[in-house]
Amino acid sequence: MAESAVSLVVDRLLSLLTQEVKLLEGVRDELVDVKDELEVIRAFLKDADSKAEKEGIGEGVDALVNQIREEAHRIEDVIDDYVLHVATPPDYRRLGIASQIEDIKSSLLKIKNRSQTFNFISSNEGASCSSSSNAGRGLMHHPRLSSLFCEEAELVGIESRRDELISYLVSGVSQRKVIAVVGVGGVGKTTLAKKVYYNHRVIEHFSYRAWITVSQSYDKTELLRSMLKGFYKAKNIEPFPDKIVKMEKDEELIGEIREKLRQERYFVVFDDVWEIGFWGNMELALLDHDNGSRILATTRNEAAARLCRGSPSVHVHRIDPLPQKEAWELFCKKAFRFQSQGQCPKDLEELSHDIVRRCGGLPLAIVAVSGLLAVKEKSAQEWKKVIGGLGGSAMTSDPYINNVTSILSLCYGDLPYHLKSCFLYFGMFPEDFSIKRRRIIQLWVANGLVEEQPGMTLEEVGEEYFIELICRSLVQVDEVGVKGVPKTCRVHDMVLEVILSKSEEMSLCHVSSSCLTFEGIATHLSISNRGSNPPKSSTRSQTRSIMVFDKEMLQKAGVREMFAKFKLLTTLDFEDCPIDHLPQELGNLLHLRYLNLRNTDVKELPRSIGKLHNLESLDLRFSLVKELPVEISDFPKLKHLLAHGGYATGLKIKGSFKHLEFLQTLFTIKVEDDVSFLNDGLQVLTKTRKFGICNLKEEQGGYLCTVLEKMTRLRSLLVYSVNHRVEILDLKSDFSPPIQLQSLWLGGQLDRLPNWISKLHNLSKLILSYSNLMEDSVEVLQALPNLKSLVLFWAYNGERMHFEGGGFQKLKCLYLAGLHYLNEMLIDEGALPLLESLEIGPCPMLEEVPSGLQNLRCLEVLSFAWMTNEFNQRWSQQESQISRHVRIHRSDGTYDPDDKASIRAWAERKFGAPKKHRFG
Repeated sequence: MAESAVSLVVDRLLSLLTQEVKLLEGVRDELVDVKDELEVIRAFLKDADSKAEKEGIGEGVDALVNQIREEAHRIEDVIDDYVLHVATPPDYRRLGIASQIEDIKSSLLKIKNRSQTFNFISSNEGASCSSSSNAGRGLMHHPRLSSLFCEEAELVGIESRRDELISYLVSGVSQRKVIAVVGVGGVGKTTLAKKVYYNHRVIEHFSYRAWITVSQSYDKTELLRSMLKGFYKAKNIEPFPDKIVKMEKDEELIGEIREKLRQERYFVVFDDVWEIGFWGNMELALLDHDNGSRILATTRNEAAARLCRGSPSVHVHRIDPLPQKEAWELFCKKAFRFQSQGQCPKDLEELSHDIVRRCGGLPLAIVAVSGLLAVKEKSAQEWKKVIGGLGGSAMTSDPYINNVTSILSLCYGDLPYHLKSCFLYFGMFPEDFSIKRRRIIQLWVANGLVEEQPGMTLEEVGEEYFIELICRSLVQVDEVGVKGVPKTCRVHDMVLEVILSKSEEMSLCHVSSSCLTFEGIATHLSISNRGSNPPKSSTRSQTRSIMVFDKEMLQKAGVREMFAKFKLLTTLDFEDCPIDHLPQELGNLLHLRYLNLRNTDVKELPRSIGKLHNLESLDLRFSLVKELPVEISDFPKLKHLLAHGGYATGLKIKGSFKHLEFLQTLFTIKVEDDVSFLNDGLQVLTKTRKFGICNLKEEQGGYLCTVLEKMTRLRSLLVYSVNHRVEILDLKSDFSPPIQLQSLWLGGQLDRLPNWISKLHNLSKLILSYSNLMEDSVEVLQALPNLKSLVLFWAYNGERMHFEGGGFQKLKCLYLAGLHYLNEMLIDEGALPLLESLEIGPCPMLEEVPSGLQNLRCLEVLSFAWMTNEFNQRWSQQESQISRHVRIHRSDGTYDPDDKASIRAWAERKFGAPKKHRFG
């Protein structure tokens, strides 16, 4: 950790010394001396940091490492203060910069002399005890990477427990029943509950479902609101009504829940319950309608398991730690998943059994330690190091918790230096928060936590860091995208406890209820209504990043005060916060690299944003910003500009793009009438990887193709015409598309499917809207070798759709909506062999059930919506035979030609762009 901080400062100093920054006489030489001293100290730090973390060799080493870390942060503050005042008159000579640097030099000299009294290894040898030499290159070392993203829930012995719980839920008495799943932390309560909650029998049995995470700190009002959100989600009703978001009284929410449920059968999960105080209002809302409704709670607390004392039907389901045989099976499955076919080598059996015994049968501990061992050399020496790190087998008051904490701390200590800071940054997010992969990676990059690697962008290196943490089972995959890459992740609450403990020791991350109360709290500050009091430790370093998760409306004065107080901020994240204004003081945050306003009510950016020349990422998705000020074109370092509220909406940009040549993401912008915007303005975007453009006119298609041909690194492309339901989208047939394109959205009338689409051999996701395709287009699409997801949204005018044998060999998801002329669908044997989800919307001419559905042997989800009466009748006759092997099958609504508004609303919700989520 200290080594990471020092490396960051050395890089900053090198940058400062090479830039054309006007330096005071003598300051440049002083900074060179500071850099040299830091590089000497850094040579000692890898071994020192490792010993302090793993061996506990004394408070002296620990104190020294902490001093180095503090001094590194102090230097960074001085540098940034200096640059800030160079850019801002009056005369910066009055800052006393030279004396500050001299004082730092003196401190570093003392630290270096002290470090030499310890027997540290002053070379890279000290890193050998961790896997730092190869870590962070996770993708190239895991040939069976897809196996990593299987659910952690697929633990040994879980099937029988799952089936037992499901039987309690879907059978038995009609009285409302409460099932309490009880067990120690890390034993797999939440994993089991999720397997039950998402089981197809449960989904089909209950009309309404909701998953609510309670945790130690909770807000009763928000629990009620979360319950309602779950009910709306279960019914695919979006957006969540504003009136419920604005409800402040529990009585109003309770009334809304009662009205919503009425006599409906419901299933509600309360995860991570610590005490019974929350139950009162929940019981008032969840009435017993004597219709088989069920409530499930997971808890470590035996007393909390009796939360529904007034109910005559409470079942306690206790989860014990895994027996030795199942614990051993799980360990081998994870530790040797890349070698030995999941079998433990004979020479490691005795040591491995010792490690498993120390895990106490807890899946979390077993998965964590086996994840650590999976990336290590399979040798007795490495295994003995792990056993030594675990300490003796004697345990104290709470053997399970102590052992899990010990194992997780060991896994943290084994992380290479560049991963430790990234791992601890997860402490910025609330408990049980679903964390977007791209969001956390961009935050790492903005905070300087990602090291440069030849031939790779920082974001690509960050992707490998992310995968490495998953490989080590410290981060859990939450949702996997169609390409097989994790979209979201979570950290277990016990892992989060270790993160917050380590962060507090180093004053790195702190969760607070306010950013205006304390100074010197931590380098990174998370604002949440679950925030705590001031931490025990403090730092002289200024706060560099702020994330806000508070659902209360941020007052303008408070935001202004925040900007005035934390002038050295590099990241500012307001995603999902009810903020509607940014003051002009935003322009004073000259070091800001990352600004996230996604899903806020901000309507306009202040003109002062033009001062933020270090800004690298600006996220305006689902905000109310429609136009960027002309000053945005002066951002020489901008890499990511995201701004859309749906696939067909974009952001109006004034000014030139000539200084934005480093843009990797530009998604989505709105075309104006001026052709020069396409002909000249976008020509510099040769590094762009994700690009979206809308409002395109037919005559502008050729100019756009010329621009796209220069985007040789493009991975994702969205193009929508000005009025995509009638306007021709003219993308030239002789267009040479970027061959690395993986995702493509096209919205607008096509005379025919462009010839160049057949050349996209890397394409995995294709969405076509209002495209007027005919039968011959299916022949082209089914030959795409890597296509995994296909959406046709009012895009097909053929009367017949034939999926031929051998076609769509990798397709997993097929979504069809608005096929108005379709009257026959055929699926040959051998077609769509990997299809998992088939969803079909209104097809007013289709009366026969698609022929060959029984050939889709991998199908898990089959859905028909707004089909004709004739179709629904035939489907009801064949459903039991065809859907026997399908996990989820449903039929929603009947086609009514006079109810076009409802049909289109359903289709937009189901197949169109994601909608803005309201606060709450």
